[in-house]
Amino acid sequence: MKKKKLMIAAVTAAAVIVLNAWGFAMKTEHYTLSSEKLSGGLRIVFVSDLHNCFYGGTDQSGIIEKIDSEHPDIVIFGGDVIDFKGGTKYALRLMRDMKSKYRCFYSPGNHEELFDDEQGFYKKVEALEINVLTGGWETAEVDGQSVRIYGAQNAYSDEFDSCVRDAAAHTDTYNILVVHQPEQVKGMLEGGSSPFDLVLSGHAHAGQWRIPKLLDQGLYAPDQGLFPKYTNGMYSYGSSSHLISRGLARPLRMIFIPRIFNRPELSVIEIKGEE
Repeated sequence: MKKKKLMIAAVTAAAVIVLNAWGFAMKTEHYTLSSEKLSGGLRIVFVSDLHNCFYGGTDQSGIIEKIDSEHPDIVIFGGDVIDFKGGTKYALRLMRDMKSKYRCFYSPGNHEELFDDEQGFYKKVEALEINVLTGGWETAEVDGQSVRIYGAQNAYSDEFDSCVRDAAAHTDTYNILVVHQPEQVKGMLEGGSSPFDLVLSGHAHAGQWRIPKLLDQGLYAPDQGLFPKYTNGMYSYGSSSHLISRGLARPLRMIFIPRIFNRPELSVIEIKGEE
């Protein structure tokens, strides 16, 4: 009996290690920035690349509890909250719950664009009173501070150019840009001409297969190819910061290209104010 219990414990431990190594368990990643534009600070939860996955059961209780424990001022949904071949109900369930508690913002990605009923999905999101930011922006008031959130589905578009022009005219405001594909904006950021204080991206799923300390950006990312450079983490470009989330898509949704040493990420950004 003792040997049987030890064997069960060993198998359970091995399963936990394998599932974590393959990127099954969600991890909350915390990032800290500072800005003189926000004397009172700002706390953001960024949800990217959900691909209609669920956590803690189909009621999304796992991810909801994690977000609630972070006490965010705002919740931002980045692109690919749905998968172009899948359904929408788990994504909408999470968005509905978040909207009931927090100010929410949403900018779509390539999977929404490929979805058979893209506009129908957007109507369901808007019915939750969450605007779909595709070349537009919204202003959020947080503790008397004004924050502008911009969204661009594709940075190679007139809609994106409109966001850049408006942000350039409001540099006294803390400007956040949500653009799904990180490689699309690296030129603007590296050139030091960005009017955005913070850029939020996903899409690359952290390069899918990672080796800690050796292959931190992963093996392959869509639109970047082998050995990509922009797949996860925080990058700084002068006064601008660029966060690329590993995203929340799990192996069960991506069984043929599982995540290895690449746990799904819920991103929390704490922006500290400077007097």
